[in-house]
Amino acid sequence: MQLSPKQVEYWGKNLRLTAVLLAIWFFVTYVLGYFATPLSKMIIPVLNFPAAYYIGAQGALIVYVIILYYYAKKMRSYDVQYGVDEGEE
Repeated sequence: MQLSPKQVEYWGKNLRLTAVLLAIWFFVTYVLGYFATPLSKMIIPVLNFPAAYYIGAQGALIVYVIILYYYAKKMRSYDVQYGVDEGEE
């Protein structure tokens, strides 16, 4: 089946958005997690746990929710723009 230019453009935008959001996810999950130990030595402990642990754990969850919200909002706009919207439910 041959895809129309409009479908190829839609799919390309979807892949770019997914790649950018996955890069952000990777950075928050692995890169910031890698530097949590050195940060623990600079930040005051909270309830005998390093504060970097709390900042990393709670901050990561907040970033994940923002990523999900942004993806849903942006894909909704792409769906409307390219005429593949399913309408309000």
